[in-house]
Amino acid sequence: MTSLGIALLIVLGLVVVILLWVVGVYNGLVRLRNQVKNAWAQIDVQLKRRHDLIPNLVETVKGYAGHERGTLEAVVAARTRAVSAQGLEQQVKAEGELSQALGRLLMLVESYPDLKANQNFLALQEELSSTENRIGFARQHYNDSVMTYNTRIQTFPPNVIAGMFGFHELPFFEVDSAAERRAPQVKF
Repeated sequence: MTSLGIALLIVLGLVVVILLWVVGVYNGLVRLRNQVKNAWAQIDVQLKRRHDLIPNLVETVKGYAGHERGTLEAVVAARTRAVSAQGLEQQVKAEGELSQALGRLLMLVESYPDLKANQNFLALQEELSSTENRIGFARQHYNDSVMTYNTRIQTFPPNVIAGMFGFHELPFFEVDSAAERRAPQVKF
């Protein structure tokens, strides 16, 4: 075999190794992106569950605290915005507003001892609390998946492949307001 043939084999071998590396990086990025999509789908399932619980909770509270119309309407309006939100960032914002409205509704309940003792309300409140916990765990998993994905597409050399194939940074599911960061105060 001539030196030209050996050089050609070495170049061909390097091209094959580089192609295999590109395929491996690309497939890894696709896998990470799909993990992020799956994590968001898990949040979405829990958000739908929460959206389904809210009308029942509002109706139960309405029977006891009908004159608290502003708070009840705020919850219903926030739920409507959350259900109809399009895109991840708009949905995150709408869900934050819904969380705030629900917090105000649950603080309102403290003023109505009969409502706090109502079995239907207690069951709904427990179900909502359980759902909120599930949403919290799903958000944490989503943010962990986004962090792994974003780190991968931002580091060298995978960022070259990510740029070539249109992989873009994804947003975290963050609390976006100072009011939502503060714990609600419940007074007895």
